[in-house]
Order: sequence, then C-alpha cells, then structure tokens
Amino acid sequence: MTNLIIASNDGATDITLNRTDKANALGPDLVEDLLAAVTAAANDGTRLLILRGEGKSFCSGFDLSDLESVTDGDLVHRLIRIESLLQAVYHAPFPTLALAHGRVFGAGADLFCACSRRIAAPKTSFRMPGLGFGIVLGTRRLKVRVGEDAARHIQNSGLTFDAAEALRLGFATDMIDGDDWPQATKDAAAAAQILSPQATADLFRVTATDTRDADMADIARTASVPGLKARIQAYREQALKAAGKK
Repeated sequence: MTNLIIASNDGATDITLNRTDKANALGPDLVEDLLAAVTAAANDGTRLLILRGEGKSFCSGFDLSDLESVTDGDLVHRLIRIESLLQAVYHAPFPTLALAHGRVFGAGADLFCACSRRIAAPKTSFRMPGLGFGIVLGTRRLKVRVGEDAARHIQNSGLTFDAAEALRLGFATDMIDGDDWPQATKDAAAAAQILSPQATADLFRVTATDTRDADMADIARTASVPGLKARIQAYREQALKAAGKK
C-alpha cells in the first residue's frame, strides 16, 4: 500500500495520507514521502496544496508503534524530519488546505496547524501532548494561530478540544461537514488562481512568521536531552492509566 495518494487537477495538488492501518500516524516513510511531495509541489506549478487523510482520521500523530525497538537517536532524527515537513508546509509559496476528521493528535495536529487554511469536520477532536514528554514542536506556529495565552493553555493543560473550540480559538479556520468538502476545495482552488504565482509566493513569504531556525533549534535541544524514549514511555503509561486502559 502506498503511503500517499496524490492527484493533480488545474493547479491543485491533492495529497491523501494513506496509512489507514495506523490511523495515518507519521512514521519515517510517510514523513519522507510527504516532505518529497510538498517539495515537488513548490516547483511544479501547484497553486493550491490539499492535505487530507484516508480512513478514520486525518492523522493520529507521531508513530510510536515501534517504540520498543528504537533508540533515543532514532526518535530525535524522526522528530527533526517532522519539523522539516511542518516548515515546508507552513512556508509553502501557495495556499495549503488541511481537511481534518477523526482524532487528530500530536504531530497530526501540528500538520493541520501548519496549513494556511484549516477545515475541520464537526466531530473532529484535537490534542497536542508533545510537552508532556518534554518536546517543543510547533509551539510558535500554534501561538501564531491562537495567540499566546491560548497556546500556553492548550500545551500546559494537555487539552483535548473539539472542532467548535478549534474554530473559536482560530486553530481551525472553518468547520465544514465532510459532505461539503468538494465544494470547499473547489472554491479554494478558484481563489488560489486570483493572484499570479509570483504575487502569491510574495504574499505568503511576507505574511508567514519565519521562526524556522528557532523552531529547529528547539526541537533539537529538547529532543536530544537523554532519556527521550523513557519519557515517551512514561507519558504513554500515564495516559493509559488515566483513560482506564491499564
């Protein structure tokens, strides 16, 4: 099974995450495939990039299914590559549209947050637990979307919030039922053609807050503190107990 389903039509590149057996969790191969697709889109005439997920959710976050067999170094490298992907999406020279449904957690929520337009289906839920195991990932981009106070609250509380709250906070730009996504994507594709490619690229360049160096430094600094795997394992144990599953 291919990790991505990619379709192009009239300047729109539509990318579907297709790891349905893992709820589209961001494993190493999927991250590299996504990064390659986003990079290619920046150079092939794409005017609108659409990200969506096949199956029960948009993206369930950082893939930890092989946690027992990986090292701290493996995890650090994976997180750095995820940050590279998020930066490529956030700084794309064209509109990026995320279509989210299901349980969108961790790095999946960061991927949603990195897009310039963010549509959530009504029953979508979001959670960003990275700081629960000491990782600073996407926090500045979150602050851009929701403001300083709300960003601190979301990260400090481990808050799970629904689509309506995401819309109220500005984390989502729209709440639209999945049945209406075809029209929403059609409208977005038309809007993406209003300016010339160069004008669009200039607009997104000057309006995107550029904290790439600081964000990469933070992920490297916090992820490389010894004991990352143990911290993630402890967090997972605590979360399972809190959910009554252990």
